[in-house]
Amino acid sequence: MTRIGLISDTHGNLDEAVFEHFKNCDEIWHAGDFGNAALAERLSNFKPLKGVYGNIDGYDIRSIYPEWLRWKCEEVEVCMKHIGGYPPKYNAEVKKELTLHPAQLFISGHSHILKIMYDEKLQCLHINPGAAGNQGWHKIRTLVRFAIDGNNIKDCEVIELGKR
Repeated sequence: MTRIGLISDTHGNLDEAVFEHFKNCDEIWHAGDFGNAALAERLSNFKPLKGVYGNIDGYDIRSIYPEWLRWKCEEVEVCMKHIGGYPPKYNAEVKKELTLHPAQLFISGHSHILKIMYDEKLQCLHINPGAAGNQGWHKIRTLVRFAIDGNNIKDCEVIELGKR
């Protein structure tokens, strides 16, 4: 079983509570808009880190993290892109990718809107962990924690970090 801490849209602000909430996680996944390389380095020094760059990220992040990331976590095919939309309103690029190359889990950020929803048509779970940083129009900063056990995505928890 792999325990994952999912975060997005930190915009350069990393609440110290993240380290407590993710202490039992095996990996941290960041869905873009890190804000700076120092933040990414703090996370990667704490736990193994996978991530994609977001629209606000500069060369420091873009030189390390890709725009798209696909990998297999245990038996689950995962696809991550910062700006991707959500079921059924994916952006055209993401819809094409998920149709041609199915995934069981699609992760995005960007909207600052926490969403966890299943796409029946594509047989794919979509997770957007909302925004963990202080910039944006969201009122509450959020994270998501979940586990992958074989081909089963389970134990999903929404964590509120408080008002921004």
